[in-house]
Parts: sequence; structure tokens; C-alpha cells
Amino acid sequence: MEDAQTIAPTVPPPAVAEKLYMENTLLRVAGALFCHDAKRAALRTEAINLNRGVDEKAVIIEPHPKLGQPGPLAHKIFIAILKKHSDYGRPHPHDVSFTKREIMRLIGRKEWGGRDSKQLAGALDEIHRAFISASFKRGTSFFEEKFHVFSRVLLERAAEESDAPIERCTVTLATPIIDSLRSDHFSCYNYLFMQRLSTIGQALYMRLFFHFANLYEGQRGKAGLTFQKRYDDICLEWLGGLAVHDRISHVKRDQLGSHLDQLVSAKFLSSYSIDKARTRSGFVITFRPGPAFFSDYERFYRNRNQGELQWSFDTDRREIAEPLKVAYLFAAKLMGQPLTAVPYVSQKETESAKFILEQVAFEDAGNFLDYALAEANRSKFEVKSLGGLRGYLPGYLTALEQRQASRAAHAKHQARIRQEEEQASYSQYRREKANTLFVRLPESEQKAIEAIARGRCAKPFAGARAGTLSTQIFEMEKARALAERYPDRLPTFSDWKGGGFDTRGRGL
Repeated sequence: MEDAQTIAPTVPPPAVAEKLYMENTLLRVAGALFCHDAKRAALRTEAINLNRGVDEKAVIIEPHPKLGQPGPLAHKIFIAILKKHSDYGRPHPHDVSFTKREIMRLIGRKEWGGRDSKQLAGALDEIHRAFISASFKRGTSFFEEKFHVFSRVLLERAAEESDAPIERCTVTLATPIIDSLRSDHFSCYNYLFMQRLSTIGQALYMRLFFHFANLYEGQRGKAGLTFQKRYDDICLEWLGGLAVHDRISHVKRDQLGSHLDQLVSAKFLSSYSIDKARTRSGFVITFRPGPAFFSDYERFYRNRNQGELQWSFDTDRREIAEPLKVAYLFAAKLMGQPLTAVPYVSQKETESAKFILEQVAFEDAGNFLDYALAEANRSKFEVKSLGGLRGYLPGYLTALEQRQASRAAHAKHQARIRQEEEQASYSQYRREKANTLFVRLPESEQKAIEAIARGRCAKPFAGARAGTLSTQIFEMEKARALAERYPDRLPTFSDWKGGGFDTRGRGL
């Protein structure tokens, strides 16, 4: 048996940590979705099935037939997007937005041009086009969801040309992922630690941290904590289909050894060993956690609630996401095509969108576009850009103000009608309750109340016919006198409206 065991001395783990939150099902999806061999990734287009027959763990990944699996660059961008999404804090938003400067930093570029933009757009497209079927836990049940990890990708380019550099982008995470995050089904990772690793090292780190944490939580002790996994399953489930070698020396020298050694050197692993499997052909890798794992687990993994807000989501929403969405919506309306048919928008268009959003609420932007395009069509003005609609803002705002005033007046009128109807219903209810109470009173008390009511009426009521206005006024005054003498027996308007009285008019 060839033994590739490596043991590192124990040293204090790094003292600095930043949290990255990964939804648990997305962790399993990401392991198989991203192939860490760039050449092999583009050729892998067949569906990937994980945990077939186990409903709560089954995952099916269908790469785009022309793009293949997302590769190492896509994985790097994916991790950076999740990091910024983690920094937004609660409540977990759907959108994550980036500027050009952030894009350059996240993929490690010092310069930014068309070639870099093409690689970024391609990597985002690889993730966006892959189709996923997976189960998410809600309460005690599992539900199958079909989705794209990035349900939408919006790009702003410096100019109209398709090869112009990307200036900003907004990525929308799939709804099942966000819902599961909001249900606290996520794991914590040390992002600063991950930045020191290769993409293969990052994938190994996340899966091992997840399994170590589950074992440690159940075991409640460091001694003897190990995790074993078949090597071929690691290549498929954790590393997106890396080639499986048939010799331990090849695995260590040519493939995983340097990445595992990196984890040992960083004190995340105390050691690992690669051994021949006992029951069938192939190898098994045994992993043993190091002090960096235990330190991070104690630091933040026991309490997985979101930390302080480090990035302003509201600023990104106003400055990037909303202008991009308005510019995309305009392009779609102008072309008469769905939003998915718009590949990108120019920086000039998003600047025009920002100008419009300074005067029109984002929620009302679609109505403005419809109004402006209709007015332009009526005057036979050929609209070519979003900036061409600026001239329609005054007319729209005036019409909007008029509509709002009209709606406010209508709402006020309806409220007055409801109030009058409620008052009439209460008066009828009060008279009925007063009559019920009146007939139960002694005759002397009845005469006294009637005398008070007659004294308050302008005309005598002797011989007045039932149903006449005089009779109605008399009954109202009688009820008022009754309420004054027995205030605890007849409900007030507010009490009646609140429903806190029984059928006899007594307070409940």
C-alpha cells in the first residue's frame, strides 16, 4: 500500500476571519457544478446525477450543451459573489451588484479590457445557463426545486459595442437559495482563509469544514475526529468531475497532493492519508482536522447568525441594480422582446436611468417608460436611447400628480362613505339594544326616560305615527337618555366597532 500521509506540527491558527455564508444545498450543487480542470470543463456537457434514489439529497446538474461546466474562473467569481452577498447581511436580498473595480479585484486582474470582460461574461454565462434540480429543506420536509443558480445576470458595458469593457453587473440568486438562507439552512466559512487557497483547495476546504462541523457538533470532542471519503467520489461530487487516477503517487504528485498539503500547512488539516479501499478498487482519503478548523468553529460556527453589515446593499441597489434593471426594461420594450433577449446595456443608458430614477420611483419606472414611449409614438418621434425619453418626464410627473390627487380624493370620498355607513349601522344597532333594555325597565323608569326624550324634542309626540321623522327623533333621544342613565349597558361607537359586546349589549 502506498501511503501519502502528511503530518504538520501544531501552531496557532490565524487570528483574523471574515464570514462567508453558503446555503447547504448550494454547497452540494457547487461541488459537482464547477469543474476545476479548465480544459476538461468545456468538454463536459452530460448531466451529472448525485445521490440518485435519495430524494432529500438528490442533485441533477445539466450543463449548457455548448458551454460545458463552469470552470475555475467561474468558481472564483462564484465565491466572490457569495462573499459580497454574505456581507449584505439580513434580510438576504436576491441581487448582488459589483463595480468594475470590485470585478477586477475578485478575479485578480490589475488591468481591465475587452478580453477580461469576455472571460467574466463567459464565466457568468456558464453558471447562469446550467440547469439544476435539487431538494431543499423547509421545516421537516424536502421539496424538489428546478432553477438556475444565477437566475438573472445584468451587464453594463462602457459603450454600445459587444466587446466593450464591463463596468458594472448585477447577479440575481435563485429564489430557492434565498428562501433556504432565510430559513437559516447555511454553513459558515472563513473567507480570508479561503483567499489563500487554490480553487481546488477552496472546494476541499468547504466540504471538509461542513463535515468536520457536523461530526464535531455530534461528538463534542476533538480526540479521534476524522472524516473519510472515496477518492473517486471526491473527484465527482466535490471537484466537478476531475479525472480519476489509478495510482496514489499520481493522485498526490499530479493532482490533489499540493492542495491537501496547502490545507495542512495552513493548519486546517492536521494530517491526511490516501489508502487503498478495502471493499472494492479505488482509494479512500482520511482527513483529520487541525487547529484552524477548531478555532474558526469556536469563533463563529456555533453561532451562524449574520454579522455586522459591511457593504451597503441600499447603495448598490440604488447605484447599480435599479439603474441596470430600468435600462434593461427600456431596451426590451424598445425591441418588443423579453428581458432575456437583452445581452447588455451601455453605461450611457444606465446614467440616463439614474437621472430618471432621481425623479421617478423605481416601482413606477415601468409606467413612465410606457407613457413616454406612447407619447413618442403619438408624436412620431423615433426613440433610439433612454436619454431620448427625458423630455417626457415633466408631462408624466404632472399626470402622475393629477392621478395621485384623484386617487387621494377618491379614497377620501370612499372613507367618508364607509364612515357614514358605519355610523348609520351603529345608530340602528344602538336603538335596537336601547329598545330591548327599555322594555325590561320598571314602568316608572320608562316614564322618566320618555319624559326626558320629549323634553328634548322640538314638537310633541302624542299621536305621532310610527315611522315618521318625529318618531325617529324621539326614539333617538330616548336611546340617548337611556345611555346617559345606564352608560355601562349600551356600547359606544368605538366599542361596537371593535366587536366587544354580546347580543344583549353587555360588555364582554
